[in-house]
Order: sequence, then structure tokens, then C-alpha cells
Amino acid sequence: MTKLKGMRRIINAGKYSIQGLKSAFINETAFRQECYLLIVANIIVMLTDFSIFERIILLGSVGFILIVELINSAIECVVDRISFEHHELSGRAKDYGSAAVLLSILLAAILWIYLFACHYLP
Repeated sequence: MTKLKGMRRIINAGKYSIQGLKSAFINETAFRQECYLLIVANIIVMLTDFSIFERIILLGSVGFILIVELINSAIECVVDRISFEHHELSGRAKDYGSAAVLLSILLAAILWIYLFACHYLP
């Protein structure tokens, strides 16, 4: 099989990425919830008086959660593909992915609290 080059490769990569997003939305409850969170975050940011830089930070922090969730889901899929049998390393891999999601959520929460506190608290 020959490797695709140029524009065809880019188009195919885009198709695979869209497939991945659709699959994550359909199969991953946490990803779906975080997508809804991003929609709510967009509405909140539109209704507040933040600078463009602050808006990018706020929305980017929520977008970052989605990215980490996708990576975590990929790790879980690979581990489950290998075996459903309990193995210490498989458990650790899943725990690490979950911890990464938690840290991304904490980062977003800290940024949101900080920026809202700077803007709206005396």
C-alpha cells in the first residue's frame, strides 16, 4: 500500500479526526458532558466583560479539558483492546489518564475562579 501524500493525506487526516470526534461524542459520556460545558462556557464568556485575551484563556481552558479527555479515552480503548483482564499496569495507565483529566479540570476551575474574582470582587 502506498502512502498518501500532499492534500489527499491532509483531507484523510481531517476525515479521521471528525470520525474520532463523532465517536467520542456518541460513546464517551464524559466527553459529551464536557462538550456541553464548553457551550455553557461560551455563553457565559459572551455575556461578561472580559478582554479578548481573558476570553481565550477561559475558553481555551475548557477546550483543553476536551483534548485531555480524548487522550484519556484513547488510552482506555487501547488498554481494553489488549485485554479486559485486570493487570496492574493497565490499571495504572487508566488511572494516569483519569488523573490528567482531573488536573485539566482543576486548572480550568482555577483560571475561571481567578479571572472572575479579579473582575467582579472588590
